[in-house]
Amino acid sequence: MFAAERRQLILEMVRANGAVSLRELARVVQTSEVTVRRDVRALEAEGLLDRRHGGAVLPGGFTRESGFPQKTHLATAEKTAIADLAAGLVEEGEAIVVGAGTTTQELARRLARIPGLTVVTNSLLVAQALAHANRVEVVMTGGTLRGSNYALVGSGAEQSLQGLRVTRAFLSGSGLTAERGLSTSNMLSASVDRALVQAAAEVVVLADHSKLGTDTMFQTVPSDVITHLVTDEPPMGDDRAATELQALADCGVRITVASVSPSDGGETGGGRTRRDVPVPGPRRHVRPGGGQPGAALRSAPLPPEQSAPGRVADLAPRRR
Repeated sequence: MFAAERRQLILEMVRANGAVSLRELARVVQTSEVTVRRDVRALEAEGLLDRRHGGAVLPGGFTRESGFPQKTHLATAEKTAIADLAAGLVEEGEAIVVGAGTTTQELARRLARIPGLTVVTNSLLVAQALAHANRVEVVMTGGTLRGSNYALVGSGAEQSLQGLRVTRAFLSGSGLTAERGLSTSNMLSASVDRALVQAAAEVVVLADHSKLGTDTMFQTVPSDVITHLVTDEPPMGDDRAATELQALADCGVRITVASVSPSDGGETGGGRTRRDVPVPGPRRHVRPGGGQPGAALRSAPLPPEQSAPGRVADLAPRRR
């Protein structure tokens, strides 16, 4: 494919979806991420799109939130790999909360296999994924439906979470930095996510590499309240994402990284590995709801069809 044809296809994908990761662009145009990055730079120079960490967006693309149809086409392989690993943290009989988002929807599809769960959610998509699961109880919050992401928001949602106590909250968002933590571009969604965090002893954030280093308007979870981050391996040359991972480890966040092979293409299965970044020592805060500081999440074994050889990464908090 000639450069002009490649760049036209890239531009059409970004216009259709609002934002697309470099990895996804490379898969569709059947070339390397290095070549795609060069094409994106050329299109940015013409003012046709903006580069973002690990991807491309329409000019000013992060000033507004992409709708659900657009998000479903972004980083599909990464979200699948992240959901596979996150599901391995959940044990039979647990009570958890799961926030709204396309990554948490992928997680919910895997939670359907775990018996005895109670899942509290404000997401219609999460509830739909679990609707026919055997021995999984789904509890919906109240609230007003936000059509762009099929989530219940507002005072009704927040009030229904008062007095709730669960083991873990699984949340996603629009951006993640060590300085501000998890953030989103919508005030109502951020407010409900904060209420979900207050209900949980531990907070697990699910965020693909394109969100690392991105800071959006409304903070939902400060970095010192995040227990565990499940993400994917940043592509070669994405120094900002790698730097952000180190900074999050310095903050005391435990990090599990999923490697996504190019052959995955967004389908389940394929060549995935995991590496954990353990964070020894006590955390700097007490968890909302009385969780003990320093209580690390115990990674339950992955189901046989999802497990892969693991290794402990050498990324750890730097000495100060």
